[in-house]
Amino acid sequence: MLTIVVSSLSGGQGKTTVSMLLGLLLSHRGYSTLLIDADPQHNLTDWLGLDLEQNSPTLLECIKSSVELEDCIYPLTMNDNLFLIPSDDQLDNVQDYLANSGIGAMLLKRRLEPIAKTFEFCVIDAPPQRSQICMTVIGAGDVVVIPAEASVKGYGSLIRTIDLMSNLQGVGATQVQTIGVIPFRDRWIGANQSQESRLAIEGMKEEVGDVLVLPSIRESERYKQAINQQKTLSALGYPDLEYPLEVLLEKIELIKQDK
Repeated sequence: MLTIVVSSLSGGQGKTTVSMLLGLLLSHRGYSTLLIDADPQHNLTDWLGLDLEQNSPTLLECIKSSVELEDCIYPLTMNDNLFLIPSDDQLDNVQDYLANSGIGAMLLKRRLEPIAKTFEFCVIDAPPQRSQICMTVIGAGDVVVIPAEASVKGYGSLIRTIDLMSNLQGVGATQVQTIGVIPFRDRWIGANQSQESRLAIEGMKEEVGDVLVLPSIRESERYKQAINQQKTLSALGYPDLEYPLEVLLEKIELIKQDK
């Protein structure tokens, strides 16, 4: 199982959008795919339409190992190959548990080991804060994708995310590698890119190198439409808008082949 962490240390950076659309794309390609909602705001769980009954097992119980791991995994109706470990408001309660465990940054990785051969890919939607949950999510990853809004705020989020990963790598808590930065909400007016988007993307390339900055996700209501209908952009007739995710998928497939 190749574990892909989608992380950005600020809200509104496209993290959950990329997680969901990448998961849909992987599953539609025939890959058995596990999505994990590691954000206490649980947007991914909500967007995927999973209506949890009270006291249903979630990522909280998975991390605490208070139930069997399989009981935390839910099949999703839009595709037979797509599954979810959901979250809810209670996930924040795991922060102290992780802090006191002594192995917080490695804990989720260990919890997922029993299903390493069950799924081909795992996509984790990380929380947008520098927290114990965020650190254990990054520790569980093989690779990380960083969505960053094509703005001053997005550039700052990118810098903070890279800094966190560097700190975790420095203490041996993770060997995760960044495989791509996806500029999000790249604003264009007709054929002209906005100056803020252009300058932000140029700054991203200077920070991480041209090779790591993937094609941008343009500002478009079509992405929200795909999320609301729980479909890929290609299925809705917008394959051009899916191109950034296709490029990301190609990189992921190559890494999977070499793993």
